[in-house]
Amino acid sequence: MRISTKTRYGVRLMLNLALAYGKGPKFLNEIAKKEAISEKYLGHIVAVLKSAGLITSFRGAKGGYALSRNPAKISLREIVEPLEGDMSIIERHGTGDGKISQRVSNTVWAELSNVIQKTLESHNLEDLTRMCSEEYNLIMYNI
Repeated sequence: MRISTKTRYGVRLMLNLALAYGKGPKFLNEIAKKEAISEKYLGHIVAVLKSAGLITSFRGAKGGYALSRNPAKISLREIVEPLEGDMSIIERHGTGDGKISQRVSNTVWAELSNVIQKTLESHNLEDLTRMCSEEYNLIMYNI
């Protein structure tokens, strides 16, 4: 299983907005330049995340994009699912169908899907901003 580029970029976009939370909207072109991602591609991602209610847009000279709520209240699962779709690693069918080997192996795949979903739920944007701060401090003090 692989996470798409769209989802990886979407998390980076949301992290940039989380780092600027409370400081006003950010221009998409600034984020695109900082992250070395196409502004046009980020525009598509913003549309999905805005439809999911995670991003708010502001018009005008001081416009741009901002998180719709506190970074501590936005889990990674809320970001990943609109961009990636269903995070189950197999399609779920009726439990009584198929051979015993299929039912048993599907139990493992369902367990793995649950671990992925719980992991994404257990991390929020505030956690990621904290990780950025810790990483920055490691770089600064180890030079």
